[in-house]
This record gives sequence, C-alpha cells and structure tokens, in this order.
Amino acid sequence: MRGLRPFLVLLVILIGLGAYLYVVESERTPGAADDRENVFTLEADGIDEITIRSESREQTTLRRSGDDWQVVEPVTAPADPGEVSGLTSSLASLQIQRVLDEDVADFAEYGLDDPRIEVRFRSNGQGRRLSIGGKTPPGSDVYARIDDESRVVLIASYLDSTFNRGTFDLRDKALVRVEREAVDSIDITAAGRTTQLVRTDGEWRLAAPLSAPADYGEVSGLVSRLMSAQMRSTEDTPGELRTYGLDRPAATVRAAGGESPVVLALGSASATDQTIVYATLEGRPDVFTVDASLLEALRRNPAEYRQKDLFDARAFNTSRIEVTRAGETTAFEKTRMKDPEGKDEERWRQVAPAEADADGGKVDSLIFAATGTRADSFVTDARQKAPATPEFLIVIKFDDGKREDRVSFWRSGNEAFASRADAPGIARISPATLDDITRALEELP
Repeated sequence: MRGLRPFLVLLVILIGLGAYLYVVESERTPGAADDRENVFTLEADGIDEITIRSESREQTTLRRSGDDWQVVEPVTAPADPGEVSGLTSSLASLQIQRVLDEDVADFAEYGLDDPRIEVRFRSNGQGRRLSIGGKTPPGSDVYARIDDESRVVLIASYLDSTFNRGTFDLRDKALVRVEREAVDSIDITAAGRTTQLVRTDGEWRLAAPLSAPADYGEVSGLVSRLMSAQMRSTEDTPGELRTYGLDRPAATVRAAGGESPVVLALGSASATDQTIVYATLEGRPDVFTVDASLLEALRRNPAEYRQKDLFDARAFNTSRIEVTRAGETTAFEKTRMKDPEGKDEERWRQVAPAEADADGGKVDSLIFAATGTRADSFVTDARQKAPATPEFLIVIKFDDGKREDRVSFWRSGNEAFASRADAPGIARISPATLDDITRALEELP
C-alpha cells in the first residue's frame, strides 16, 4: 500500500493538469486566432509615454520628445529606438489569447495582486495599464489584467521578454549617433600622439601627424568600429573622474558629421573585468563601460591609416605612362585611331623619346605591375631620404589626364623603397614588386 499512495497522488495531479489543458488550451473554436480581441485599440505612433516596472522591481519611464524618445526616470538619457519601437508596436498589436475569468474574486491566484511586470502608458492623453502575472502551467501564455478590469486574460508568453525591461535595456547604448555617410572628420588622441583624418569630396586623407592619402579600407573599418560601439554597463552613482582614469583619458576620439560632433573619452580598465574600460561622452554626466578592444583600436599607429597603394591610377583609366631611367624618359600614350575596317579604337603608342608603334599588351603589363605596388610599411627614421636620382621614376596620367601619380623607386641593399611626390615619407615595398616592374620595363623597346 505504501507504493500505491504516491502513485494515486501523481495520478490526481496528472488528471488535474490534463483537465486544465483541455479547458484552457484545447477548447478553441475554429477561426479563433482570427477573432482574437485586441487588448488596446490604439496606434503605436499615438503612444507618448511609457513606464515599466520590471520583474526585478526596477522602474523606468520613457517619454517622446518630438521624433525621439528619452529615458526620463531614473536617469536622463536617449532611449534605444529599437526597444521603444518594440514596446509601442507590441502594445498596439497585443491580442487576448483567451478570457480566463470574467469576474475574478482573488487576483493573487494569478499573481496579479502584485503584478510581476507592470506597463503603464499614455496614448492620446489617456492613461492605460497592462499588468502581467504568472505563467500558465504549460508556459505558452501568461495571466494579464487590463487597467482595473475585473477579468483575467491570457496573452502570449513570448511577450514577457518584450515588456520585462530594465533601465539599461531601454536606454540607447550606441556611443556615436551620427549618420555613417555624414562623418567627415575623426580626431584621435592616444598613446601620446594625435591622429587626424578628414574627408573631402569623398576622399579620406590623413591630416595629422602628417598629410598623406588615407587608406579607405582602414578608415572605413575605424568608422564602422565607432558606429557599432556600445555601452556594456553604466555606473549607477558615478564618482570623481579620476576614479575611472577619465581625468586624464587614455584615449579621446572626436567624430564630426552633421550638426554636432561626438566626443568620447576612454579611461582605465575595470578592476573586476579587464575586458571593459570606463568611458564618458562630452556633455553627459554619466560614466559607463565599453569593450576594451575599442581602446586598443584607438591606440593604433597613425601610419596604419596611410594609403598603402602607391598609385591611385588603374590600368582601365590610365591615358599616359612615362618612365625615367638612367636619365632617359620613355613615354606611352593611349591614342584613338582607325582600325582596318575604319572603326575607332584605342591603342598605345610610344611618344618619347621618339614616336613609334607600341605593343599594347606589354604597356598594359607595365601599368599593372606599377599600379599594383603597395607599401609593406613606412620608414619611421626621418634621417632616411629618397635619393636625388632614383632607380626609376614612373609618372602616370589618368582620368582623362586630369590627375597624375608620380612615384620614385630605388633599392638599398636587399630592400626596396618608393615615395610619392604628393605624400611625405618613404614606403618600404617588396623587392619582388620592384623586380616585376623592372622586367616589364625591359620587355618594352
């Protein structure tokens, strides 16, 4: 008999659960999904204020300000657009899965005497409230109460995570709210040096510590890194800036574009988590943390942002190439002439030191070899200078002759170097690249 009693108790529980499933979950009339009642009759755009008390009893108030939303309690900060959109659209489209009880005597039975989550909001001047209690035994729905109604309804449980949001969840965690295409300057101060990047007519240039063309891929990567940077956490009661290493920041970055620049300062690492560092935004009182990798990105050597391509020209837009070697200049120009059938075609022709027909394939090979030259690194020793007479000088005209590249090449021991006429410093290049250019030159008459 001892073993029979637990079995009977379990059987009673299973019967009760089965009955519940039958009554609450299974008795749905055909087409019920289409006939479900909306909890609120309103438009998402009509909501202008929301207060959420989360399961952790943290209360947050958000308020619309023009086209934007702000967190106004317990802190003042921009709200996360995605979070706000999720809240307003969910409130506007929220549906009753089932009315469980029309006249409830004891809301405690459903966890609604002291709701687990409470959402209060204003729409077109009218205050509304959604109270969320416990979950149904199967977990597919949650008990809810609308305003001060006497009934209990069921709403989908997946909405639990939409409404159970704390202050940090709801605030905007993006550090740089500037349109990517609008960014036209970035200033970085870190590791005892300043890096300045500016964009003019769509082209990025390194403006400090030296003036030189910037590498589009490297700058684009930096912009993406800033655009995607997010807060990891916030300090509830920030102390003095020196507590966080922000009195003398390890790095400061200023991104400008549009109406007002964004200035971000990064300080020391957290004592409890070395993967995050403290940071603050100019004009805002709060202190927060960001991923430490952002600080490392801002500490990069300015030379890493320099354009590595020695030529802007490419084979398809080159109209003239000239090579000066051992005091003699050989030049080729792309000319338009008639083919044997009388049709116009473009051909390469030697124009210096004397006019002659040229092998177009060999000229193209020279252009490909030259324009493919990239810097492996840049010489940091200011005492190293380009020779007065390089091994050879290549000048390329492109974009219908409107633009010109002028690059010198030479060797020193086992190393090869090059320098652009319009950029300071010396680039260290692969000796194999110089060999390729030399072979292409020797192939020409």
